[in-house]
Amino acid sequence: MAKISLKHLPKPHKWTISALAGVLLVLILFPSDPVSAYKNTPVPTLEIGKRYDLAVDFNNLPEAEISAFDNAIERKTYKVKKGDNLAKIFNRAGLTPQETYRVSKVEDHASKLLSLMPGESLGLEIDDEGKLKSLSYMYSPTETLLLEINADNSFSGHIESKQVETRLNYAQGEVSSSFWNAGIKANLSENQIMSLAGIFGWDIDFALELRAGDSFYVMYEEHFIDGEYIENGDIVAAQFVNQGETYTAIRHSDGNFYTPDGRSLRKSFLRAPVNFKYISSNFNPNRFHPIQKRYKPHNGIDYRAAKGTPVVAAGDGKVIEAGYNRFNGNYVFIQHGENYTTKYLHFSKSAVKNGAKVKQGQVIGYVGATGMAEAPHLHYEFLVDGVHRNPRTVALPKAQPIDKAEAKAFASISAQRLTQLNNNKRIMLAMN
Repeated sequence: MAKISLKHLPKPHKWTISALAGVLLVLILFPSDPVSAYKNTPVPTLEIGKRYDLAVDFNNLPEAEISAFDNAIERKTYKVKKGDNLAKIFNRAGLTPQETYRVSKVEDHASKLLSLMPGESLGLEIDDEGKLKSLSYMYSPTETLLLEINADNSFSGHIESKQVETRLNYAQGEVSSSFWNAGIKANLSENQIMSLAGIFGWDIDFALELRAGDSFYVMYEEHFIDGEYIENGDIVAAQFVNQGETYTAIRHSDGNFYTPDGRSLRKSFLRAPVNFKYISSNFNPNRFHPIQKRYKPHNGIDYRAAKGTPVVAAGDGKVIEAGYNRFNGNYVFIQHGENYTTKYLHFSKSAVKNGAKVKQGQVIGYVGATGMAEAPHLHYEFLVDGVHRNPRTVALPKAQPIDKAEAKAFASISAQRLTQLNNNKRIMLAMN
């Protein structure tokens, strides 16, 4: 029998076969209802080339499949700018004032959103209808505030905290040109350098008494989260060798520093009422006055510093004079108990008034050049029973010992810290 090829068929036959093949293909791709109902259900007539909608009942889809059709959630991070508040950030995110109000009503947590700082971030999850679903705010390296929407469109919140691991680190240095440079060279942060000066500030005048060859040894905490360094913690022990004399400080659980035998480093007076800077002249009872052109007792110390440098009260007391005259410029005199008086001259402006009570370390004025002064500096005097004494060397009241109830616990901490300090010093010596 001869084979018949499609190309030899008449055109009407070709069209009929093509139409039947198309119908068959549609039936294969879009099956009809179940077989049990097939015989009783008329087959629709399909037109070739016509577009047909596919009916799908989304209500019968499994939950896992239907989630893809939910409102999409957009996650964005908004940086806090200078002058920003929650309402301004929400406005930038396209959120309504009503949502700002609802978030601000979250008890116990909303207050944290009132103190947003430039550079911080808010994480916002917003659906495709522009509604806020959640908010995240990391307000510290270890704590994040999370707010989430409830079924009634209110918000509730909780704090997620990360575990902090504390490790001890050690640094040491030697003063050559300045304590500041020595601290930087020892890889101490600016805050650590200032803290170290503050710890020993009752015994050492860091502006005047440091010498080349003085040395320091510091043990401090470092904080890690998930093995990653986050920040420095507290100094826990330190030693400072100044002109051959060794001063040692151990931090107790109350946050204060004590000598190894438990005597507080905090004394009645600071050795210097300004941060360590350089000084234009030492204590000298026979100084040639540069303005008056005559020898005049210089019963105090001049601390030269930039105009506006804060000056603090050397001890607790009461302001007995605060005013101005052509010699002292703007000045403040403070009485400390019955025996001690401190005087501060040449302020650009005072920060306290006559009769005010002041605390040790409180700012009382700012360095200037008022009165008989050639350049900005603080002239500082220390009097005992009305007699001028050298603030650098005057004997000060003894510091109080640690509370008896804490003495035993501190003795244990002190012994441990001293051992750690000495071990680290030996290791560094061996390495060098």
